[in-house]
Amino acid sequence: MSEKLVVAAVQPRVLDGDVEANVASHAEAIVSADARLVVFPELSLTGYRADAQPVDLADGAMERLVKACAATRSIALIGAPVETSGGRFIAMVRVDAAGVNVVYRKTFLSGEECRHFAAGDGPRAIEVDGWQVGMGICRDTGIDEHVRGTAALGVDVYVCGVVHHETELAEQQRRGRSIAAVCDASVVMASFAGSTGGGFTKTAGRSAIWATDGTLLAEADACPGGMARTTLERSATENS
Repeated sequence: MSEKLVVAAVQPRVLDGDVEANVASHAEAIVSADARLVVFPELSLTGYRADAQPVDLADGAMERLVKACAATRSIALIGAPVETSGGRFIAMVRVDAAGVNVVYRKTFLSGEECRHFAAGDGPRAIEVDGWQVGMGICRDTGIDEHVRGTAALGVDVYVCGVVHHETELAEQQRRGRSIAAVCDASVVMASFAGSTGGGFTKTAGRSAIWATDGTLLAEADACPGGMARTTLERSATENS
């Protein structure tokens, strides 16, 4: 079990609908972050569009992300639309040296999303070096049922990818602090920066990382290419 975990919330440069270009910017972000756990915004591989076509996770282009993670020993959690036998989902996709797989599906959908995607099946956590990592995507982060359900999994860290309007920054920050309190966990929130679909001409950016007590540990600016990065450490209570 690792006593420390280097985490980063990144804001890649995203071109709506250009998966190949976005794979390249994601790979660059992974290398630049040089963190064990790298978190990306909602639908970062395609840009935020409710009608975004599912990404083929088996496509050879994804190998560039695998190689970037292998080079830095990183685990990247990337936002992408996916299609499985259960339907289409807004997903959080895990990429590491071993390959690519879906680890979480957005549970609480918003507006137009309901016409194009199915709801996921609730809170999930993955293990990273002995740390339990809970996950959420955008609207999930403001739903008490989701946050408390994730807390019940005994998570050490809560990670999420979001897309918010510039005017929603205060709510984004409030959610980060609230999740930390409810889950008694650090929070790593990757927030989309730059313009994208769905009417998001000015997104909030300001990806951030909070400690379990709600203290802000790191924060990016509002621009594409920004990053929040820090090293999380287990408390004395957790070590006892």
